[in-house]
Order: sequence, then C-alpha cells, then structure tokens
Amino acid sequence: MRAFREWFEDYQKNHRFQVVPRGLDQLDGWHFQEDSGNLVHRSGRFFSIVGLDVRTNFGHVHHWMQPIINQPEIGILGFLTRRIDGILHFLIQAKMEPGNVNGAQISPTVQATHSNYTMAHGGKRVPYLNWFLDSTSAKCLVDQFQSEQGARFLAKRNRNMIVQVHDDEPIDILDGFFWLTLGQLFALLEEDNLVNMDSRTVLSCIRFAESDLGEVSAEEKGDSASFGVDVLESLRCGDRFGLHDFNALTAWLTRMKTTYSLRIQRAPLNRVAGWVFDNGVIRHHQNRFFTVIGVEVAIDNREVGGWHQPLIESAKGGVICFLCQKHRGILHFLVQARVEPGNFDCLEMAPTIQLTPSNYDANNPERLPPFTNLLLDIEGVVRRYDAVQSEEGGRFYQDQNRYLVLELEPGRPIPLPANYVWMTIRQMKEFIRFNNFFNIEARGLLSCLCPKLPAPRGRAV
Repeated sequence: MRAFREWFEDYQKNHRFQVVPRGLDQLDGWHFQEDSGNLVHRSGRFFSIVGLDVRTNFGHVHHWMQPIINQPEIGILGFLTRRIDGILHFLIQAKMEPGNVNGAQISPTVQATHSNYTMAHGGKRVPYLNWFLDSTSAKCLVDQFQSEQGARFLAKRNRNMIVQVHDDEPIDILDGFFWLTLGQLFALLEEDNLVNMDSRTVLSCIRFAESDLGEVSAEEKGDSASFGVDVLESLRCGDRFGLHDFNALTAWLTRMKTTYSLRIQRAPLNRVAGWVFDNGVIRHHQNRFFTVIGVEVAIDNREVGGWHQPLIESAKGGVICFLCQKHRGILHFLVQARVEPGNFDCLEMAPTIQLTPSNYDANNPERLPPFTNLLLDIEGVVRRYDAVQSEEGGRFYQDQNRYLVLELEPGRPIPLPANYVWMTIRQMKEFIRFNNFFNIEARGLLSCLCPKLPAPRGRAV
C-alpha cells in the first residue's frame, strides 16, 4: 500500500484544515429561537439542537433531560466499486471533517446529508452522486437504512450503499479520491483514527458469498491460536451451530422490546433541566456526558470552503467492547439489548460494553454496566483487537473511543443479565441486513474484525 500511503500523506500536507472555537451565540447562520431556545440554521435545513425529556425503565436512571441533534433527513453513505484487473476496488475519499482529530480520514465515495447533496449550502455538487441516485446506472450490492448514535441523534438514519459499475465504465478520479481493494480497506482498520465511522458502518453491511470466503487449510484449523480462522468459522457457520437459532434470537429481541419502555417528549432547549448555557457553550451542570460547542471551519476541497456550525464534544475515555467466547466450538459474541433516547424502536442491539467511565459516579461502582470489570482482567482474557477509532467528525468534535474485542477462555462461566445473549457473526450479519437492529457502535466494531479474516478476502454481495 505504499502508493496509498504516499498519496494520503501528500493530501494531508497540501490541503487546508483549520477549526477555530466560536461561541454558539457567535455562529454565522445559526441562532437560538426566541421561544424554545433551540439552536437552528437560518435556512431551516442541515440540523438543529433541541431538548428531549426521556423516561425509561432501562438501567439505573429512569428520567432525565438532555440536548440532542435533530436531523430528520436521510443522508447517503456510499462506496462506488469497480473491478480493476479482475479485483473489486472501492473508491475511497480522503475527507476532512471539522471534528476529526487528525485532519483527513478515509471515508466512503459519497458521504453527504440530504441538505448537502441538494446543495442547500449553495456550494458545489457532491462528486459521484449520480451513481447512487440513479438505480439504472450501476449494480446495487448494498442498500440499507442504518441508524446513527442513539444517545446523540433523534431517530437519525442514513442510507448505507455499495454500488458497482461496469469494468470498462470511464470514471474520472478527482483530487482526494483513491482506489483500494476490500482487503486493503480491512487492513487499514487495524490503525487508529484512519477509517472513519461512516466507512465502518457501510463495511459492516457487507456479506460474503460462500465461495468468496475461501477454504481453511488443515494447518490453519489445527492452529488453536488462529483467531482469524475462528472469526471465519463464526461468519460462515450455519444456524444450527449457534448456541441459539435465529428464531430464538428474534424471540429474545421481541421479549426485550416488550420488557423495556422508552417515552420521549420534545422539550424547549432553554428548559432542559440540568443543562446550562455558559461561556458560549451548552454543558451539563456536572460537566459530564457532552458539551455543545461552536466552531468556525476552513477546509478546502469541500463543496463549501468555510462555514460555522455546532459540534458535540463528548466526555473522553469511551470504551466500545465485544466479549467473545467459543460455544460448541464456534466463536460467539456477547450482544446486549440497549435502550437509548434517540432509537427508532426503543432499543437496538449493542456491543457487550459501551461506556464512558467518567460519566459514572466513582462512589457507586455497582452502577457501572455489566462486565466492566473484565476490561481490567488479565487472566483468562485475550485481547484480539485494540484500536482507537473516531466517531463521525461532521457532528462530533474529536470524539474517539477505544474499540476492543476480548476473548474469554472456553468454559469460563459468565452469568448473563436478561438483556444479553450470545450470537455468531453470521447471525449478527443477518440482523444487520434489516433496519435498526444493531447500533452503529456494534456495526463499527464488527467491521474491525474483518482484518482478522484469513486471505483470500471476498467481495460484497
């Protein structure tokens, strides 16, 4: 990947990226509404910051209020693909977002809100967009609605897409775009803050034809230390090899949706209890959870070269973790049913552990999520994946989480709360085929398992 490294380094050096803090009351084009205090754009487009009143029977806290991003429009996150010398390549974009911790990150070919691709900003048209809007111009490999962060967005979804054009289709490669194979993309997921959240969610939608997964050699099968082989077997195994079949998992999820409740009500932002507007930002009175800040942005090679906007700055130190363990000789992953205020349907399936420790009271460790103690357990736990990954830089300011996959030794008993269940990767992939079952944190972490797959790596189907 030497050519990619050199190209990416040159792109970072030769393009401007500047983000300067601004008070929310000083943002050009944004204002607080007089009656509600909601923070809105003068066009009525893009997104707004509104208040939410939340009641649930999930977890230890059953009622709270908070600001939340309201962005009801559906954007497009899409990879354009084409076979080059017989190998499927993905057209990636080096995209600079105002909240990125490191300038450019690898994004899909198209990463655009509806306001952006309909040019509400008055700027340039989104490149390559026609391949995703015209169903007759390319073969659709993936086209799914998938959710965004339920703790920060109110019922937000994007269209996750992968389209394939004919091998001889002429495509003009613009500045900031580069062809990578799927295997190369997967390999880059091993690195910190390189493949952005939008790429990870689209990659999680990829399923593999059985013929593309390759055969596992006798030598590989005999290598008990080969985690990649275990991942492959979990991806390709039939439902009968799972600890639970798909019908049982569906019944469990339905039961969770009837067990837990979520009632939300829109509230004026200026009446959200526990939050204050202070020194140009909106923050929690205990300085927990997140802060709404304002920034002035100057980035070239974008549809618009400069703008102002709000961003969410989350508390630091977040951890996203899947526990996995072999059952019946097949690797299973521990999934939780998790209620978040912005979810479409009360709850979604999430990683085993999804927390920011500083948001919890240190004097009440019993309120930490289940299995948190295993993050510090060095006996009988093997670290299979460990990288720092960024969340979406268009709405979140330098938001990074530590993404982990920890494998427990076979046979180690793990008592499960009712809202946890073991699944194979194939079963998780089946749920991801449909809308709003797995949250974006789980989908992103599932993508990070792809570099572990033994070669050859497959094509999207």
